[in-house]
Amino acid sequence: MAHDPEDFADSPQPPAYGEHDALSDVLQAIHLQGGVVRRHSGPHERHPAGARVLHVVEEGGLSVEVAGEDTVKLDAGDLVLLARGDAHSVRATSPASWVTGEFLVETVVAAPLLGVLPPAIVVRGDAGSEAWLRPIKELLMWEVTRGAPGARVMVSRALDLLFIWTLRSWAASDDVRRAGWLTAAMDPVLAPILTAIHRDPGRDWSVDELARLTSLSRSAFATRFAESVGETPGSYVLRCRLGHAAYLLRGTSDPVGRIAARVGYISEAAFSRAFSRAYGSPPRVWRGGTGADSFERPPE
Repeated sequence: MAHDPEDFADSPQPPAYGEHDALSDVLQAIHLQGGVVRRHSGPHERHPAGARVLHVVEEGGLSVEVAGEDTVKLDAGDLVLLARGDAHSVRATSPASWVTGEFLVETVVAAPLLGVLPPAIVVRGDAGSEAWLRPIKELLMWEVTRGAPGARVMVSRALDLLFIWTLRSWAASDDVRRAGWLTAAMDPVLAPILTAIHRDPGRDWSVDELARLTSLSRSAFATRFAESVGETPGSYVLRCRLGHAAYLLRGTSDPVGRIAARVGYISEAAFSRAFSRAYGSPPRVWRGGTGADSFERPPE
């Protein structure tokens, strides 16, 4: 007698949409948001340190110069992302026009995460990327030139898409030169670990518990994590906790003790000591002083 599969006991289900999307979780943790877009046609422009931007070439050719790095040459249709915020210059190598989009981030949280990326990530506008780059680019240009109601939000979303696709493109290339969270976010074994940590930074995560979320032994997990991310699981958890605490100190009026509890500290004193080691001053001093100014936005 034939049986419908639904007659049997529960069968393994595929992960829910976005369940183990570590890249999304990390980008949410740094509060990435597309900002202002400008069009350029002049011969030269400079961008100060701290401006996290991308440039998309409409026409002509450009060179992008970052101190101590090889000059990047771009042609029409090419894109370059400078996610770390390195100071750089853009020069037209022929009559050219291009657009520059800025990204807003919470700098304290973003700096160590985006710091693992190269200064400039280039995506060429050739056949391999044109399928996704061209329509997003055209949407971006349409909104910038038309200025229709809702354009600011549309531009922000288009910049977000370009940022994410550029990271995906780089992570899938042979140019990944340094270990970091991005390679772990693309690892099907480690991605659920990053997801768990970023979604619940206040949990008392042990190496044993994290290893149980994978198919690896404790030692194999710890080794794989350290080799991929560039630090131990415990160090990564601590950094996520304190980064989230810094965000809460800046973005809420919650008492320090409550914030300490939210990020997993039973003792406010222990939290204060850990925060001081990481950020150079106790939470209350940091909140009321110049420390909170490190949540800078790119200049408009």
